[in-house]
Amino acid sequence: MDLTPLAGRYLSFAEREEIAILRAQGAGVREIARAVGRSPSTISRELRRNAATRYGRLEYRASVAQWKADLVAQRPKTAKLVANEPLREYVQDRLAGVVRAPSGDAVGPEGPVWKGRNKPHRGDRRWVQGWSPEQISQRLKVEFPDDESMRISHEAIYQALYIEGRGALKRELVACLRTGRALRVPRKRSRQKAWAHVTADVLISERPAEVEDRAVPGHWEGDLIIGLQRSAIGTLVERTTRFTMLVHLPREDGYGTIQRTKNGPPLAGYGAVSMKNALAGTMSTLPEHLRRSLTWDRGKELSAHAQFKVETGIPVYFADPHSPWQRPTNENTNGLLRQYFPKGTDLSRWSAEEINSVAGALNSRPRKILGWRTPAEAFDEHLRSLQHTGVATTD
Repeated sequence: MDLTPLAGRYLSFAEREEIAILRAQGAGVREIARAVGRSPSTISRELRRNAATRYGRLEYRASVAQWKADLVAQRPKTAKLVANEPLREYVQDRLAGVVRAPSGDAVGPEGPVWKGRNKPHRGDRRWVQGWSPEQISQRLKVEFPDDESMRISHEAIYQALYIEGRGALKRELVACLRTGRALRVPRKRSRQKAWAHVTADVLISERPAEVEDRAVPGHWEGDLIIGLQRSAIGTLVERTTRFTMLVHLPREDGYGTIQRTKNGPPLAGYGAVSMKNALAGTMSTLPEHLRRSLTWDRGKELSAHAQFKVETGIPVYFADPHSPWQRPTNENTNGLLRQYFPKGTDLSRWSAEEINSVAGALNSRPRKILGWRTPAEAFDEHLRSLQHTGVATTD
C-alpha cells in the first residue's frame, strides 16, 4: 500500500483516515466534505467505491480504501473492449452497422476509402447506423439491465476510437461518428463561444427604434457573399432607399504563396482587421447624416466592430443567431447580386471598379417599393434634402 501523498486531485491516506473517523461518528456526506475540504460528490463516491464489504456490511476503513484505490490505479489496464468480445461487437455494430432495406439488403453509397482525414467535403459518406457513444452507453443499460459486464462509458468508446492502443475498435470507425472528425476537438475549444465578439450592448434589440419604420435614412444592413477559394465581397444596403454599396475585399499579400497554417494570419481578404479597414474606407465617404448605424450578420469578420465604431462613429448591431429576416433588405439584395456573382465562382477575379459597376446597375433598377423610382434617385433625393436643410439652417 502506497502512503505517499498524491496530487491534489486524489484523496490521500490522511484524508481517508479523517473520513473514516467522521463516518464512524455518524457524520453525513456534506459534513465530511466540509471538514476534509472536498466536494460532496467526491466523498460520496469514495464511500461507495472503496468501503470494506466483509461480513456483508459496508464499513469504511482507511487502510482498505487506500488498498482498493491503489489497486484500481495500477496501469496499464486491459481495455474493456479488448477483454469483452460481446461488448465490442455490440459497440461496433451500433457505430458501423450497415443500413438495410426491408428486404434485408444493404443500401446507400460505399463512401470513400479511409485516409485518416475528416469526412469528405460535399461528398458521399457510407450509410451506417451511426449511434453516438452516449446513445450506445445508455442503451446498454436498457437492453442488458441485469448484465453488469455489458457496461461502458461514452468516454471509453471515444478513447478506444481516438487513442491508439486504448481499445480494439478500428481507427477508421471515427468516420461513422456524426462529425466524422479524424481528431477530437479539445473540450476547451468546444466550450468557446462562436459569437464571443457579440456583447449585450450590440445586440439588435439595442438598436434605435427609428430603424424599424425606415422613415429616417442612414441605417444600413451588411453581410458578405462568399465565393470559391475563400473569396468574398462585402455588401451594404441602406434600409430606406435600398441604395447598395459593394466592398472590395482583395487578397492579402502572401495568399496562395504562404502555406496555410491553423490559426495563422487571415490572408483571404476578410479577416477582422482587413474587413474593418475596407468597410471603414467605404462608409467614410458618406455624409455623417447617412451613416447612423450598421446591422450585420453574426460573422466573425466584423469582430473588430468596436474599433470600427471609434474610427467611423457608426454603431454596429448584430442580428440574432439564424435570423436572416432581421436583415431582410440585405438578404434580398444578396439574392439579386447572385445574378452577377453566382455561387461556386471565384469572386476575387473582379476589381473594385467592376463590382462598383454592378452596384450601379442595381441602383439604377426601378423598385416597386420606391414608387418605381430607382435607389440612386431616392438616395440622391435624400442627399439634396440634407444639403437644403443645411443651407436653410445657415441662413
